[in-house]
Amino acid sequence: MGGLAALLVVAIGVVVWRLDSHSSTHAAASASASISSPVAGEVRSRRAPVRPRPVLTPAARRLRAGLQRQMRLGGRGTGGEVYDLGAGTTLFSLRDGVKRPPASVEKLYTTVALLNKLSPNLRLRTTVLGTGHLGPGGVWRGDLYLRGGGDPTFGDSTFNRVWELGYGPTASQLAAQLLHRGIRRVTGSVVGDASLFDARRGGPGTAYAADTPDFGGQLSALSYDHGSTGGGLSPGAFAAKELVLTLLASHVQAGASKRTTRTPRRAHVLATVSSPPLSVMLSLMDVPSDDLFAELLTKQLGARFARSGSITGGARVIRGVIHDTYDLNPSIVDGSGLSRRDRSSPREIVALLRKVWRTPVGARLWSSLPVVGVTGTVRTIGTGSAAQGHCVAKTGTLDSVTNLAGYCHGRGHHLVAFALLIDGPTNPDALVLLSRMIGAIARY
Repeated sequence: MGGLAALLVVAIGVVVWRLDSHSSTHAAASASASISSPVAGEVRSRRAPVRPRPVLTPAARRLRAGLQRQMRLGGRGTGGEVYDLGAGTTLFSLRDGVKRPPASVEKLYTTVALLNKLSPNLRLRTTVLGTGHLGPGGVWRGDLYLRGGGDPTFGDSTFNRVWELGYGPTASQLAAQLLHRGIRRVTGSVVGDASLFDARRGGPGTAYAADTPDFGGQLSALSYDHGSTGGGLSPGAFAAKELVLTLLASHVQAGASKRTTRTPRRAHVLATVSSPPLSVMLSLMDVPSDDLFAELLTKQLGARFARSGSITGGARVIRGVIHDTYDLNPSIVDGSGLSRRDRSSPREIVALLRKVWRTPVGARLWSSLPVVGVTGTVRTIGTGSAAQGHCVAKTGTLDSVTNLAGYCHGRGHHLVAFALLIDGPTNPDALVLLSRMIGAIARY
């Protein structure tokens, strides 16, 4: 039998690969790779016939060796997978089944779920409604309600030019519409309505308390200038005050309420502004890795599809899309990745990138991501390497967690999907490793 086995080995050209000692955690076949690693003497199920692994090209061997070297420097808290989309081959895998905090790489799941559930042309509305009537002399006898639709871009035009690339509707546009209706004075109050979402101002990492250092503002269905607040006001009441200040500057007399409440059903629409399309908002989220955008859009999913305008409700929708549509099961508790209870493996992340490739969702995802060495949070990664300008990727950073995942055009005309997760080294040290690895991937 031994001679027969040897003859079979020669006949089919099986190459027995030496497995790196650090790769023992993924002996089971990856969901994103259809070829298993043959091991001499292994007993296999009849449903899983032995398939010899293809011989790696010199370029692939160089890539594997380079990635192993950098991962070794990062320690045992590292893991990654690189997949050749054209060849359908896993080029590199190391601890690829180990789930770790994805940090803002989580936004890949959020983006994909949003594109599955909502139109890329969707616009979110911020509306002024009134109870009462317009009397002689332009006097509005009653109250005005500023109702938020969860638009993270609503604010001041100057703020939007600096922070939102010029996108986003403004209070001035609402004021102009009210003036056009002939309103010159409001006898009642301008009241904010943030009832579309819950009143939790932060995420699970702070037990949902306000977390301005991470979010750059407070979460609310009615937010102004990226969730700004002041004077002890909630984000919704602050937005109403800013609208009143804009009205006063336009010579319309009005006063703002310090409270927020739900708009009465009898109120009718007087003015409306709309956000940029969802496709633009996704770029505004992913390129700078904006956590406030991510959680407000997550709450939007909860409000529309889970009867709960909350992070919990929205995360439930995201999990459902990722499981039901892509057969993946990462642990998702928020939309931004700020929670360390989020867990995902390189294998799951690459499987997502692989499954959306060549789909409309995948094309939108690609266009929402920053360009390595050029824009956003990856502008300092891979500079001066083959990756600069040839890869799009999402960063993920928490204390001692530094991740990178996306797509790369290689020099050999290969298109690869990759996920590199580094847990342990300081962020600056890990970024050096990521820059080397993304350069090696792009040289493939």
